[in-house]
Amino acid sequence: MMMEDAEVDQRKQLPNYLLDAAGISIDRMPMLNVIFDRMAASCTDSLQPMAGTPCYFSVNGITNDRVGDIIKDYEANAVAAVLYAEQWDSRIIIMLDRDFVFTMVEAMFGSDGAEPPLDVERSFSNIELRLVQALFERFAKALQSAFAGTSNVTFRVERVETAMASLAIGRSGNMSICANIMLQALYRGGQMFLIIPHSALNPLRQKLAHVVVSDGRAADPRWREQMESEVHRTEVTLSAVLDEKTVSLGDVVKFQVGQVLELEATPRTLARLESNNQVLFWCQIGQLDGYYAMQVADPVDQKREFVDDILSR
Repeated sequence: MMMEDAEVDQRKQLPNYLLDAAGISIDRMPMLNVIFDRMAASCTDSLQPMAGTPCYFSVNGITNDRVGDIIKDYEANAVAAVLYAEQWDSRIIIMLDRDFVFTMVEAMFGSDGAEPPLDVERSFSNIELRLVQALFERFAKALQSAFAGTSNVTFRVERVETAMASLAIGRSGNMSICANIMLQALYRGGQMFLIIPHSALNPLRQKLAHVVVSDGRAADPRWREQMESEVHRTEVTLSAVLDEKTVSLGDVVKFQVGQVLELEATPRTLARLESNNQVLFWCQIGQLDGYYAMQVADPVDQKREFVDDILSR
């Protein structure tokens, strides 16, 4: 009986072995698209306070390719960071092309895009490399946040390289997933390449085969506090309406100074407290220290108000 159970378990595991041997298929791992979309959105959010102009990130495509084939066309034309994932015991690459670097430098130093893009082949300056180092740190956190819920992994920037031949994270012929993330800012842009070896994603193949609907991006407490502070400081205009009366335009043109308009309201009639033509509360009107005052008596039932408005037409 035990031999039969072992044979059944072996048959169940056989498809998994075959899939692992065949490598990673992007179509069989739809969660990868979600993860890279999350990273692009997180990059957009995290760079918003730093740049003087909006910077938008979007996934342009995901491909299967060899590491050497991906980076060979960008020798002396890009800067890359090697990230170490301790939980995976693996390394991945984030590569930024020259247009990406120059666009981000201009955006973060206050350019309005009026000047033509820099089109000169030269080595990256120390200031540009220091800025890129800070960007890589943020991109690593964005990727870590995007994988939350799928894999509890942390990414640490191990080194930054401008020589693509130094990007040794395995054999150049090893297959990898390459996500192309586009940057748009200042009416121009650039490309980011996120290269993850198959060996790092193979243990996650089962989790990546199912799309998780919930958003894995971690909330930024500083952004939440800033948003809450700005909302509390926002000024709004309130209007108190005691009663309304419909009259003809002919009666309006006959109004005279000192004329009294009679309303159907009484001292007990509740006044509407409105903002931007939206009724918020029913209030009692009175006086306090020589000023008219409003005391909130009851919140407005928006659904009921909507139904009453429809029925009254």
